[in-house]
Amino acid sequence: MAYTNAQARQQLLDTLAGATEAIGFALMSLGEAYEQLDENSADRLEQELFRPVQMAYGRAKRTHAEFAGRHDLPSHSFEQASLGAPSHGVKGFIDSAMEAIGKADGELATLQDSMLPVEVGDPELRAGLEEVRTLLGELRGRARQFMRTLGR
Repeated sequence: MAYTNAQARQQLLDTLAGATEAIGFALMSLGEAYEQLDENSADRLEQELFRPVQMAYGRAKRTHAEFAGRHDLPSHSFEQASLGAPSHGVKGFIDSAMEAIGKADGELATLQDSMLPVEVGDPELRAGLEEVRTLLGELRGRARQFMRTLGR
């Protein structure tokens, strides 16, 4: 499907907003897991998972806002999503976070593969997408390692 420049920019913005919301959900899930852990495990979770997700969330929001500003498009206000039942336990919250990270990374990968970021000619957007994907890229392995060593 061929897009006009305006349609392509809006599609980019909408896709980035969806991925950013998924990252925000992951961040909240990890926050809930943190609350259920002992101090040492909570510190590890913060270092290995929460901080990289927090950095990715901040970068995604900034990329979204800056792209919208450069192209006079409406920015998105990112609201906190509901996590649902509080009885997920640490494993459930981490699993939910990693599922959301996978969704966000998949959306961003599809966006990059679509060549829309190249077609609209916005190098700052491309750099932002790449940085977010890099931050998200190692999280699944880190989460598996964290769960393997939890309680040891």
